Amino acid sequence: MSRARLVITAVVVEKRPVAEVVAEYGMSRSRVYELLARYRAEGDVAFEPRSRRPHTSPTTTPDTTVELIVRLRKELSDSGLDAGAETIDWHLRHRHGLTVSRATINRILVRHGAVTPDPSKRPRSSYIRFQAEQPNETWQSDFTHYPLTDTKAFPKGVEVITWLDDHSRYLLHVSAHRRVTGPIVVATFTETAAVHGYPASTLTDNGMVYTTRFSNGLATGRHSRNGFETLLRDLHIVQKNSRPNHPTTCGKVERVQQTFKKWLRAQDPQPATIADLQTLLDQFVELYNHQRPHRSLPQRATPATIYNARPKAIPTADRAAENHHRVRADKLDASGCVTLRVNGRLHHIGVGRTHARTHVLLLVDDLAVRIIDAATGELLRDLVIDPTRDYQGTGRPPGPPPRNRTAEPTT
Repeated sequence: MSRARLVITAVVVEKRPVAEVVAEYGMSRSRVYELLARYRAEGDVAFEPRSRRPHTSPTTTPDTTVELIVRLRKELSDSGLDAGAETIDWHLRHRHGLTVSRATINRILVRHGAVTPDPSKRPRSSYIRFQAEQPNETWQSDFTHYPLTDTKAFPKGVEVITWLDDHSRYLLHVSAHRRVTGPIVVATFTETAAVHGYPASTLTDNGMVYTTRFSNGLATGRHSRNGFETLLRDLHIVQKNSRPNHPTTCGKVERVQQTFKKWLRAQDPQPATIADLQTLLDQFVELYNHQRPHRSLPQRATPATIYNARPKAIPTADRAAENHHRVRADKLDASGCVTLRVNGRLHHIGVGRTHARTHVLLLVDDLAVRIIDAATGELLRDLVIDPTRDYQGTGRPPGPPPRNRTAEPTT
């Protein structure tokens, strides 16, 4: 029997004084009178457990926002794009002006049955992450198969070759061919380099179109380089190849192939010819590089933003001479400043209150420092540290910038 029923029984049935019941059951007088009033108004229903939910919840996510989150999940999934909580958060902030935590988005998706639990999925914390420090420092490449609806002309489908920048995940080149051969690898690499410049190194698997180091000639001592290997050697470009049976080494290009194949399968109608497939691939490259937020990049920026934010690496015998001494991610404080230690001394660098609380990247080369907006790639400040001064001012007068005033005509 519940304590509320015992109290009501003692006061109403046994006619015991309220003071005695309060002392026996350790309940306040106001609580006893509240139970009596509820019993007289509702009868035995007063003894049933009641919800403890508050009458009002000012911080509850509005229904319109919940509907928008569920709709975005469906639209992104139907389009063959990533539809996780981080991607939905990016769309809410950048396209709808709403700020919702990723935990809240995930709870809403789970509550509406939009998430399929996968307890066997490998946790993200178990991965060892690596990436190049500069754009064009390493290009990854691979090719994959894709079927066409014209099975008579293309019974085995076609192959799609991809060139990807390791640092920014920028899709440099994606093209479809009946079969990817060694000359096609050389041609696509040369065409891509004509637009973006030659990289300092490449990273591929051990396919024969990329390397012949595991060909039969290696065992007999008659191993010769193919056209791609010869081209890289002539240009002083470092060639790197993954170990056999280790596809995660080239995981970035493998993952982007999975992404665009998922997007291609969601398109209607499906491509029938190589030209149709190439048209869709060009659309995906534009979407992937300039519109789609990337979860592995700082502030979920687009690959184009990150690719254009830093100087490009180039082929050189002395790679260290071309790299920045260090790259650091930081956040401007409330006054629009960031600190940097140079030669054991801490320096405060002013950027401006306009950019307060902005996530930035610091590219440090000895005393030369470039400060870049981590989300947009905008160059916020380019300076040379004065070692004799603590505060590195912007040179602008304090206070807000003066307004432009048109001169009044004289009479």
